[in-house]
Amino acid sequence: MSDASTAVTNVNISTVRSVPQAATALGYAVATKGAVPRALGVGRAALAANGFSGKAGEVLAVPNGDGMIVAIGIGDPGSIDANGLRTAAASFARAAAKHAHLAVNLADVDHVGAKQAGQAVVEGVLLGSYRYVGLKNDTSAGSRLTDLTLTAGASRERGVQQGAERGAVVAGAAALARELANTPPSHLNAKDIATKAVAIGAATGLDVEVFNKDQLQQMGCGGILGVNRGSTEPPRMIKLTYAPRNPTGHLAMVGKGVMYDSGGISLKPSNPMHAVMKMDMSGAAAVLSAMSALKALRCRAKVTAYLMCTDNMPSGSALKLGDVLTIRNGKTVEIHNTDAEGRLVLADGLSLAVEEQPDGIVDIATLTGAVLGALGTEIAGVLGTSQPLVDQVKERAAAVDEPVWQLPLDTKRYRKLLDSVVADMKNVGGPYAGTITASIFLSEFVGDVPYAHLDIAGPMDIAADNGIYSRGASGFGTRLLIDLACNFTPPR
Repeated sequence: MSDASTAVTNVNISTVRSVPQAATALGYAVATKGAVPRALGVGRAALAANGFSGKAGEVLAVPNGDGMIVAIGIGDPGSIDANGLRTAAASFARAAAKHAHLAVNLADVDHVGAKQAGQAVVEGVLLGSYRYVGLKNDTSAGSRLTDLTLTAGASRERGVQQGAERGAVVAGAAALARELANTPPSHLNAKDIATKAVAIGAATGLDVEVFNKDQLQQMGCGGILGVNRGSTEPPRMIKLTYAPRNPTGHLAMVGKGVMYDSGGISLKPSNPMHAVMKMDMSGAAAVLSAMSALKALRCRAKVTAYLMCTDNMPSGSALKLGDVLTIRNGKTVEIHNTDAEGRLVLADGLSLAVEEQPDGIVDIATLTGAVLGALGTEIAGVLGTSQPLVDQVKERAAAVDEPVWQLPLDTKRYRKLLDSVVADMKNVGGPYAGTITASIFLSEFVGDVPYAHLDIAGPMDIAADNGIYSRGASGFGTRLLIDLACNFTPPR
């Protein structure tokens, strides 16, 4: 099976002052006003005659011998930012998809700092060119990119290259998350992702511990074990630790890793959403991939991560409605819907994270259909018990252009919906406010530790190429988590 994430990380990236002769696809930034680069060979009137005005995201390709020259719209030259450059770079990558060596001057736009620009352009080109090949015999649809050259003036060259190196690491992590989530469940179960995590940890400076079913039973992790009861594949809990010297804080991450979600005996309908339930481990994929980048980026915070991995399947041994599970922290949960399984595996992970006494906990999960109804397919929901931590998540989300919207974790109004006659709580709260009640459920397992929850059920899957995202699993949340960890401040 082809690995498109490896193709991303193997691209040769350089920063120079002039376009190399070997490049066959050349990209030039064009704003909605101001001079048009001479190298395009055409003026603004000719561009306009071909429907190109310089608006952000527009591209116009012009043949140039055996190659091509591409005009890349960046919009108002005074308004362009790193997020705009990233999107423009992705548009260029798609326009030049048939070429192996690209050169582009987007990072030389002086309205954006050199490091920021270099990082954004590399992320945009690499992630815009990503294509999942998987099990196809015809691999021609995969990325052909082998070399990327950024052109920049002397005063920006060094900064652009430093940013480019960072962008390559971040893009590689996001591509890895896409690769994991795109992989069919028959080729990636809980044991498989644990094996991958061990290899990734060894290559990227992480301490990795893998816990099997027997160990999870000894640890009292009743949530993940209950969800796993219907599966022939055993569960795995994977603990990852990144520990720099003299850390500036300690952040814990917990990722939902339901490798395939049938709904259990609360069986999902056979519809397009069911068909992408191989992506119900996108939270764990984002956490694992983000962790893989921290050493290379010299993250100063300590980060501990928990990947809670299992299938959710129907069978004679599967979890039943009315069953009661005991979570790691001792709380009991009555099951009213076996398709509300993600919160059960996260509950064990959050309980374990609290025992490490971190300064903050963030979990990420494809958790509720309700968030998809509320926010659509491009925005994730964020809720939390600590506004300062939620604010950090929102700030980093805006910085990397992985948008989130805060919903209220209103225990005063909605906690009663989780009341159970026979246990401490139910695992669902009824037909309304599903994202909120799920978050309230999770908050029962974090104690007094500042906590934020990311529900990425909406943007986990992309129906068609859009910006830096390619059709299929998005890897959403990976870049956000990397930026959060690298800028983490213990909430007060």
